[in-house]
Amino acid sequence: MGGQQSQYKMSFSTGGLFLNETLAVARLHVPGEPWAATIHRALTEGTTSLPKAASQRRTLREIINRLSELDLEELAFFVDEADRTEQQALLWLASCRAYRFMREFAVEVLQERFLSYQLDLPLESFDILLEAKAEWNEGLSNISRSTQLKLRQVMFRMMREASVISDDQQIQRGYLTTRLKSMIIARNPAELAYFPGLAHEAAE
Repeated sequence: MGGQQSQYKMSFSTGGLFLNETLAVARLHVPGEPWAATIHRALTEGTTSLPKAASQRRTLREIINRLSELDLEELAFFVDEADRTEQQALLWLASCRAYRFMREFAVEVLQERFLSYQLDLPLESFDILLEAKAEWNEGLSNISRSTQLKLRQVMFRMMREASVISDDQQIQRGYLTTRLKSMIIARNPAELAYFPGLAHEAAE
């Protein structure tokens, strides 16, 4: 589930959920082709509309890092059938798969606070979890304070854009359509726990 358990990939230090850009890249992708070929085509066609080639390439790498976590059925649904709310949920799901810290935050912080009726989400909750994980993970312990603040800012933006939290940082109950929920359950029911308030459903 989302890569090796021993490693934390913390490369989400710019942008946000990138919904519009991700949709454009996903539409360019030919099923079965290497994602590197999709990146090349996206750069050639200027899909992400970013001013600098370097930042554009970095953004595309992050987008594909998340998109590649979706299976063929989820990817087709994302591009052809999903409405905006479902697309947001799919990108949050893909992000949790791609980034171990993000999925642990979703389960250990968002779910726990939601289930104990602590719906406010202070910025410090990110720092507390990161510091706890850094005690036994060298990669996390080497993150500078400035990078930590960038990661925190981006992750909170992603959660807002995915409607996981509100604009005033209140945790919102996860909502999944019947179709999307059934797709998640078929692949891994435990992933329902990435959406606040759905942990008990994952346990059933």
